[in-house]
Parts: sequence; C-alpha cells; structure tokens
Amino acid sequence: MDIYFLIFSLFFPRIVLLVYLLQDWYPQNSVPQWADVLLGVFMPRVLILIYIYQNMGADNVWFAAHLVVMILTYFGGSKETARRRRLRNE
Repeated sequence: MDIYFLIFSLFFPRIVLLVYLLQDWYPQNSVPQWADVLLGVFMPRVLILIYIYQNMGADNVWFAAHLVVMILTYFGGSKETARRRRLRNE
C-alpha cells in the first residue's frame, strides 16, 4: 500500500479517494465498485479502514492510527468542537 495514500488519507480522506479514483490507483480490494462509490461519498474513513485491513491487516500501526482518527472525527473528540457547541448553546 502506498505510504502517501496512508499519510494524506489521515487528513483529507475524500480528496485522496477522489484523486486515486481519477488516476485508477485504488489499492487492491474486494469491495464492489458501487460500495466503493457509496462509502467514498458518505463514509470515506470506513472505506480507507477496509482497504488497510484487506492489504495490511488489523495488527498494523496504520490501521490503529486511522481508527483513532475516525473515532475522534465522528464523535467530535476535540476541545475546539466542545467549545463551539457550548458557545452555540448559550
């Protein structure tokens, strides 16, 4: 799996997936094409986790890093997000 894909997809998952789709550089996977498109649009981090799992396994540091980032982004795990919510509710 390409190291640039792993690094950039931590920060810009949709952009990376779009570039890899247009360049036909997708990693080897067994996900159907329709699922690639739907997951790429609605849940790109899950799709990237599937790619990492299928190519490198779940006991890889990249899988753990992407899983932590996914949990933080989906559940608003930053202090800035909590501050914005608090200010909006006041």
